[in-house]
Amino acid sequence: MSFRTDTAVTGEGNTWAATIHDGWDILGNANGGYVAAIAARAFCEAVGRPDPISVTTHYLAPGRPGSVELEVRIVKEGRRFTTGGVTMRSADGTPVVEVLMNAGDLAATTDEPDHLVDAAPPPLPPFEGLAPRGEHPVDGSPSLFRRLDVRIHPDDAGFGEGRPSGNALVRSWFALADAEPIDAIGLVFAADAMPPTVFNAALPLGWVPTVEMTTQVRRRPAPGPLRCEFTTRFITGGFLEEDGVLWDSGGALVAQSRQLALVPRPST
Repeated sequence: MSFRTDTAVTGEGNTWAATIHDGWDILGNANGGYVAAIAARAFCEAVGRPDPISVTTHYLAPGRPGSVELEVRIVKEGRRFTTGGVTMRSADGTPVVEVLMNAGDLAATTDEPDHLVDAAPPPLPPFEGLAPRGEHPVDGSPSLFRRLDVRIHPDDAGFGEGRPSGNALVRSWFALADAEPIDAIGLVFAADAMPPTVFNAALPLGWVPTVEMTTQVRRRPAPGPLRCEFTTRFITGGFLEEDGVLWDSGGALVAQSRQLALVPRPST
């Protein structure tokens, strides 16, 4: 199955339905970006706007494989954007995520000039020269990574062998399996699909639950793998932030993200 089919939604008006599919999980819990992408697709379909612009997701309960219901709410219908929210509930009525977002049409953004870009895509060895990330027992994510083609910078991949770099940084190529094209909704997923940056910090390896995550989409990506860079600067009060910047194969900035997560506790 593909990302597009596994995030498909059906419905009309304010009531939509989808399925959380097997294989997009970490230790049985659906990846947060995957769940957010389903909600974003429901909103875009409901309001007739093709692209998510900003997606803020509050995680309320783990997403488990099975059917889910999505309630779409429209707060404002503007000329360029529609703003509203989505509540995703499992089949037993348990709220899974609460999403606030707006949607629009990014078709014309490739013609918009870049007035200021004070950064550059992360330096990475060529995509073809890096081995895909496979199954790895440390982060417990073999199911998810079979759906992806993730190729991490060698300097940032040592945590998988018990050799964290000491720098809370992960730089990587990102692609979907079988070279499936990445659309704007795919960027919402990609922003949360990397191993946590804190795996490279002097912290125990364990579950890193996301409390809230915001992804801002700037452009539809050009065909090809994304260059991704994720960093953490502050780990305080039991919380950490992870900031992401995603660039397409042409070197254009296509998305940014920030998530608030809990400091990992040792795995049991």
